[in-house]
Amino acid sequence: MTTFSVRFLGCKVSHVDAHEVRERLLADGHAETDDAEIAVVNTCCVTREAVAKSRKTAARLARSHRRVYVTGCGANLASDAFAGLPGNVVVVARRSEETPAFVAGDVGAIGCVQADARLDRVRAFVKVQDGCSFSCSFCVIPLVRGPSRSRRAAAVLAEIARRVGEGHREVVLTGINLGCYRDREAGFDLARLVRAAGETPGLQRLRLSSIEINHVDDELVRALRETPIVSRHLHVPLQSGDDRVLRAMSRRYSASTYLRRLEPLGDFNLTSDVIVGFPAEDESAFANTMRVARAAGLTKMHVFPYSPRPGTVTERDDPVPADVKQDRSARLRALSDASCRAHWTAKVGVEDVVLVDRPGRGYGDDYSPWLVDAPVGELVRVRGGDVTEEGIRAA
Repeated sequence: MTTFSVRFLGCKVSHVDAHEVRERLLADGHAETDDAEIAVVNTCCVTREAVAKSRKTAARLARSHRRVYVTGCGANLASDAFAGLPGNVVVVARRSEETPAFVAGDVGAIGCVQADARLDRVRAFVKVQDGCSFSCSFCVIPLVRGPSRSRRAAAVLAEIARRVGEGHREVVLTGINLGCYRDREAGFDLARLVRAAGETPGLQRLRLSSIEINHVDDELVRALRETPIVSRHLHVPLQSGDDRVLRAMSRRYSASTYLRRLEPLGDFNLTSDVIVGFPAEDESAFANTMRVARAAGLTKMHVFPYSPRPGTVTERDDPVPADVKQDRSARLRALSDASCRAHWTAKVGVEDVVLVDRPGRGYGDDYSPWLVDAPVGELVRVRGGDVTEEGIRAA
């Protein structure tokens, strides 16, 4: 038996990929411990900072582990991001579907096989789609993840049922470009998958991880509204609220389209990703982003200062000074913080159902954070008492 540990950096899909490696190693009879012989780091490459953090993590673990496997997007980046690391670091430049088997095969199977490896979480992330066939000018993900591809609907629904049987109360459907989900042979798109997943016996909450505004169409909106267990939360990347910047980014929508498509979801908690300091962004363009973020009612915004990525159209284009990016990031984050605070404050005196996913904390139906004293794994009805920096305190 070999002992191992698994870490991930980046998005929810990276989280899923890391745990697929984890499950495969557990199923082969290996043991997960803090003081392990083997470490797996599922990396991110969406920004320079993400790659630097991934490299730093791998280098640190190489000093304390017999072998370190570097997997994920960073491992597939066509650069020397992990060159020069110690010889016990193995960079696994393979698609996510192939990575668990490669790592498990390299570690080596043992005789005592665990039949059912569970995730120690109350929320399960189920990947239904991977890759992206679009080509935003700044984005390296199509290069490291490959083209869009979807799992069979039957396999997805079977996994959801299995996760519920393991004790998960909530399932989050994830994908690199989730709205591209298609099982053409079975006649499934994302809207139909949402409806079918919502009928899973015992499942109490269903959520989408992130979806592009182009895919927020009437049919999906109806599916979200008509499926009772769907969480009233949607994460919809904006990237910029300026049409000229959006065109330079090769995004396939305008600011007005973004706002129009979100209108039917006005009672949802809407969160987003925004890039500041893109090569085409001046102060006027940034002001448009602030305006659209307010008009859309976005609460939590993940703000990313633009950083050129190797192999992309804009890899050699970075004219906005670092201090300007820093200033714009700070202003947008301040707007995000104020929007979150206002959203939370509106819940004081209002009831909600919270899924407790760690001691003293959990998330409401719309993914607002709550501070609540209840057992981990329970869904509890609470009333908003007051608001703190960390979220809504239950009365």
